Amino acid sequence: MSRRKLAVSLALASAAVPMFSVAQADAARLTLGDRNLRQGMSGRDVRVLQDFLTRVGIVTNVDGQYGPATARRVKSWERRSTRKVNGRVSRPDAHKLRRQVEAGITVYTAPPKPAAQPNTGEVATLNPDGTATAPESAPEVVKAVIAAGNKIIDKPYKYGGGHGKWEDSGYDCSGSMSYALHGGGLLDEALTSSGFSSWGEAGKGQWITTFGSGGHSYMVVAGLRFDTGYNDGDSDGPDWSTKMRPGDGYTPRHPEGL
Repeated sequence: MSRRKLAVSLALASAAVPMFSVAQADAARLTLGDRNLRQGMSGRDVRVLQDFLTRVGIVTNVDGQYGPATARRVKSWERRSTRKVNGRVSRPDAHKLRRQVEAGITVYTAPPKPAAQPNTGEVATLNPDGTATAPESAPEVVKAVIAAGNKIIDKPYKYGGGHGKWEDSGYDCSGSMSYALHGGGLLDEALTSSGFSSWGEAGKGQWITTFGSGGHSYMVVAGLRFDTGYNDGDSDGPDWSTKMRPGDGYTPRHPEGL
């Protein structure tokens, strides 16, 4: 190697180290609003984002990693604070979130956990039009879940439906469950089928029981099954049914107190 080429190589190598070190140092100093944030990023500014989301009522794990869970929390915040819901935080979004924190604004308050209300044995009624009517003795939250489920029984099955937005053109199994539970104030964001395997309390409930697995999920509300598939008729979309599905392979869970 000529002296000139050797000198150039050594200069490039020596220049690369401080450039990398400066980039690392800059990342450690970043705070919310210094750059646009999206899933896959990490850093101090992501930690600030997660802390600020928690302060305004969207409880988020503070670990500095912008993973899928943080993206879902961001979407939850966007639904209540911005017009665009994409799971990303622009600089204007960051400034708005910071102003909310400084003003002590809470964009979401989790509903109080209902007191345990035993089922008297009454079950919901399946009406001729496919809707369900909750028994009079059912808690108001159960009535609200059934009413929300009634709103989407005519929607078709759509893979991923109900996960990007609550009001969708169609719903999949977990999306339809999430929509109905959200209507009762029991969910703030849509869960996947596997997510329902660990949601709520273990075992069957008095009024509501969800059944989750890696490939499918459904629930039973006041004695009626709310499900996509395994229903009478040609519709694969969400429906109420008096026919129960075999529960083998599913994990039963229930909302606390229900």
